Amino acid sequence: MAATAAIYGVGFCSVSDILSTKKLIKRRVNGSIIGVRSICSRREVGTVVRCSSSSKAVAPLESEGDGRTCVIEEEGGGGGDVMRFKMSDFKVLDRVSIGLGGRADEVVFEAIVKDSNSPLHNIKVVLRKLVSTQAKRRGMRAIEVLKKLVRRKLMYHSYSMQVYGYISSPSSGRGSFTLVHGYHGSFSLRHWLQQSDWLPTLEITRILMRDLLIGVNYLHSHGLAHTELRLENVHISPVDRHIKVGILGNAADFYEDGPNSSTLDNNMDRRQMMIAFDMRCVGFMMAKMVLRELMDPLIFLKFKSFLMKGNDPSCLREFLLQILSRNSPSGNVGLQILDRNWGAGWNLLSLLLATKPSKRISCLDALRHPFLCGPRWRVAPSMDIIRWGLGSTAVRITEEYIYKQPQRNRLSYFIELMEMLNAHSRPKNWLELLPGKWRLLYCTGRQIGLTLRQPSARVLIGDVYLTINRASKLNTSISFTSDIGFTVMNGRDWPHDKSGITGKLEVNSVFRLTSGRRLYLKEEKTSEKLSFGQPNNQDSLAQKLSAKKWGKLVPYKEFPSSLPVAKLVSADIEVTMSLGDNLDQNDVTPSSIVHEIRVQVPPEMFDLSRLVCGTYVDSRLLVLRGVNGSALLFTRSMC
Repeated sequence: MAATAAIYGVGFCSVSDILSTKKLIKRRVNGSIIGVRSICSRREVGTVVRCSSSSKAVAPLESEGDGRTCVIEEEGGGGGDVMRFKMSDFKVLDRVSIGLGGRADEVVFEAIVKDSNSPLHNIKVVLRKLVSTQAKRRGMRAIEVLKKLVRRKLMYHSYSMQVYGYISSPSSGRGSFTLVHGYHGSFSLRHWLQQSDWLPTLEITRILMRDLLIGVNYLHSHGLAHTELRLENVHISPVDRHIKVGILGNAADFYEDGPNSSTLDNNMDRRQMMIAFDMRCVGFMMAKMVLRELMDPLIFLKFKSFLMKGNDPSCLREFLLQILSRNSPSGNVGLQILDRNWGAGWNLLSLLLATKPSKRISCLDALRHPFLCGPRWRVAPSMDIIRWGLGSTAVRITEEYIYKQPQRNRLSYFIELMEMLNAHSRPKNWLELLPGKWRLLYCTGRQIGLTLRQPSARVLIGDVYLTINRASKLNTSISFTSDIGFTVMNGRDWPHDKSGITGKLEVNSVFRLTSGRRLYLKEEKTSEKLSFGQPNNQDSLAQKLSAKKWGKLVPYKEFPSSLPVAKLVSADIEVTMSLGDNLDQNDVTPSSIVHEIRVQVPPEMFDLSRLVCGTYVDSRLLVLRGVNGSALLFTRSMC
């Protein structure tokens, strides 16, 4: 019965007989970054390895001998034991917790130590019998890692699964090898997330992510990479409430030949790549913690393939909005968590999953990120975080789709601030970031709003896209294509059923991109008034900049007289329209459809020659200005 339960991993165990507090350090996670750094920076005294045995030295792990314990003692006192057990030292239980989930080459048992002379007497442990050669190699590696990490016992006991020792028997062939390690509850983190009563909240996500990052940073600070960070390998101990990052059987050293090797550059590259791999795994774990839909293998496959194709992770929100269910009356909880604090969660997720390994965030920087610090620990945001927050808030306002005057004013403020903080003002940067498909979110120009007018054609406008392509890297010419999807309703009134004849209007033009400046003309210095969207937009923004709140964020003491922009010079335009079916109504003509489209769509999207400059661009957002000063806000589309 025990063997069957061990192989298939069925049944559950009570957590009342978890490891006693004598072997664990009880410590609350306060999440303080200062406390974490002080712990991590403390240097311990060196270690001396002494092996206690009978008259003979301790044999290798695969051999039989009288030696019982290999003690790693610290010169300051105390130590950690790598003990050699016998199978008779344990009372094997007839059930195995599902969260222990062994591999195909492992057989997992739960047992209680019954040797009264053992310091683990009456403590529940896990016996992991390693069958294959590769599995035995993992077990021996776990003991090697123990000897490296146990020098700092506080961190080791808090974030590792505590390898106690092994059972080795040469009875058959090269001998069997069973690893003995701590028991930390019935469920892995994956099983906790799959519980029906598990409710992801912002605070729970912060606690789990902070503890996970502290544990991973503990490994990285000791020259080790985990290489196997998955929800299945991580447990939450009910005793000390810490995340246990596994038995570390596949942990890899940063330096193959030691940190003082002559191949220092290669070692640094290896270290950077291994840290980046671990951080990417942490990003996947964070995504599954927050977005429960990603626990579905099919949805997670789409999520992972999006990143594997080289798409920028900063566009994850636009991509996930298309595949995640938003039919709930209260909305998607995960999306709301990531949208909090000016979209800080999306920023952290994009940094963890960055396409280039060199761009991925480290553990310490992630612990200082605003998403994980929250209101208790205020951190000074970087300029990148400020730009991200302005853009994310502008996008969220546009999604409310009720554009009253306060909302329109806020959008104008945010767009102006984004333009002032634009980090990519050179034409070279624009030529690299512009190509792609952009979806129109908002225009600061004329808004139709609710109206009682009776149009000649009932046209429902769908998504409006701007596709930008660069023909060659040798010149600065780029092609713009405006795609306006629409549906022509049947009948004179607006029906509840919005089905009808679908169509698409395309406008093509070629632009030449050069450097330029956008001048802000003050009204008292010119006889003519130049409008930039709202009549008093500049005066209102100047008041904002003088306020204490924005003065800390924007590097301008007063409203600038000009800003660098990407100047757009248009050639001829070409307009084509296609309909999915013939028009049945006599009073609806193609010309009336085009007229209605021009009424509802910003004029710059119909007549591309009215676009005169680009004022802001990054990997996910784009702002273009028209000849009348109105701003068009786009987001990069992933469809």
